[in-house]
Amino acid sequence: MCLNATKMTTCMEIGSNFQAIQAIQATMILSTILCCIGLLSFGLQLFRLKQGERFVFTAIIQMLSCLCVMIAAAIYSSMYEKFHPDLDIKNGTFGYSFILAWIAFAFTLINSIMYLILRKRK
Repeated sequence: MCLNATKMTTCMEIGSNFQAIQAIQATMILSTILCCIGLLSFGLQLFRLKQGERFVFTAIIQMLSCLCVMIAAAIYSSMYEKFHPDLDIKNGTFGYSFILAWIAFAFTLINSIMYLILRKRK
């Protein structure tokens, strides 16, 4: 981890919780892959579905992606203080990436619900 304070960058080791960071990275990468698969399946279902049918397969893939984002954000929020025990971060903030992760969770949840409600029109 690198900290940038007063035009000076200080880099420190992550610590002994490397598996937690790998789990966070893996679930976010899996979420991105599932979003891409969902987009491709939506394109395929757009041409294959009959009129009036719902995009259920795409909605399920998007819900799995939403679940992955939620798992990653939950792991990060629960392990945040343990990532850097040398730093006194009890009064610190999570940062913009944590906020973006929860915004991504909300948007993928809304997107999956939208796919469940959406029907193919002519």
